[in-house]
Amino acid sequence: MLLREQQCVHNDEARSPIDAEQRDKLLREQLPEWQFDSSTGAVMRKFHFKNYYHTMAFVNAVAWIANKQAHHPDLEVSYGHCLVRYTTHDAGNSLCLNDLICAAHIDALNNNGSFGPNFVSP
Repeated sequence: MLLREQQCVHNDEARSPIDAEQRDKLLREQLPEWQFDSSTGAVMRKFHFKNYYHTMAFVNAVAWIANKQAHHPDLEVSYGHCLVRYTTHDAGNSLCLNDLICAAHIDALNNNGSFGPNFVSP
């Protein structure tokens, strides 16, 4: 099943770190623009926008996803970009399936046509 079609679950299994083979496969096949940082155990992506308004629209959309999934990223926000970083604190700052599900939901924002946050190439 595609990550963007899944919903976060909140149980002990969901807080278990994802194994490296599954993580790498999901990143390669479904989240190719996200990077895994082995030093922090996080997955991250920097999104670029043409102006501050679109950046903030994106941040608000990410906040809505985080609230809906009850799984929250770390965000670094600037004028024309936002760095989104996911790791699961309950799993000792490891990467879990919920992190990748949320990343896929965020990527899906780009498929909302003129209603999306208008990603631009860096």
